[in-house]
Amino acid sequence: MSRTQEQIAADRGRYEEHQRKGLQNAPKALPGPSAIPAAPIANPIHAETIPGGWYWSTTLKAGDTIRLSQTSGPSALSMIAWSEADTSERLNLPDTVKVQWTTAIAKGRVLFSDMGRVMFSVTEAASSAHDGLVGGSTGASNAAKYAGDTRNTRDNFILVAAKLGLDRRDIPSALTLFAPVRVLDDGTFVWREDLRMAGDYVELRAEMDLIIGLSNCPHPLDPNPDYAPQPVEVIRYRAAAPAADDLCRTATAEAVRGFENNAMQLV
Repeated sequence: MSRTQEQIAADRGRYEEHQRKGLQNAPKALPGPSAIPAAPIANPIHAETIPGGWYWSTTLKAGDTIRLSQTSGPSALSMIAWSEADTSERLNLPDTVKVQWTTAIAKGRVLFSDMGRVMFSVTEAASSAHDGLVGGSTGASNAAKYAGDTRNTRDNFILVAAKLGLDRRDIPSALTLFAPVRVLDDGTFVWREDLRMAGDYVELRAEMDLIIGLSNCPHPLDPNPDYAPQPVEVIRYRAAAPAADDLCRTATAEAVRGFENNAMQLV
């Protein structure tokens, strides 16, 4: 049954009022972007370089932080994640965007699971040029752009899942870092190359024990006609225990509720 323009306008009005109240309840303003270059990490646990086109997976303990860096040139790094305790709980980008009222993955934001719990805190981010809506490349998207056989994120994540005893149905929507996608007023996705920054990096603090998969393949909206993803550096280190006024844990009402859900799960 089709809806009238009046019904559509009324629904939009209710949504915008709900959004206004949600934003008003945010107790803190988010900070500006992190400085470039990133400060050295004193005691790294592990360092990894993901070559262009390839993938990597690892486990993280709650409190571990990973720094993902574009140290060799532009590339797009897609990420998926599961709870190590129960892989039916996984990264949920639609909820991450919806409950925080923004598509911007920036310093001070958090990444939610499909159980309403916080999987990651974004403790550092030199930009918000990241994509939580479109997702990674597929065989079809690569075939439409590049000559020859090229690796893609969908197939990389299938390999990651298979090694974990999972299959295609267990692969959640992906967050693609260093992919400057924006949404126009008419809903069109556009690539904003001007938002890309040399030396861009993100630091994600694990808020529960996690399994993550990373794929270093060009984003499907990247206009570059050449398949040329550059290596991405990953450094894992142990973060200091969050203080009571930790930015990510207190910046928004939604984050506060998410961490309350985390704490309830531990009881």
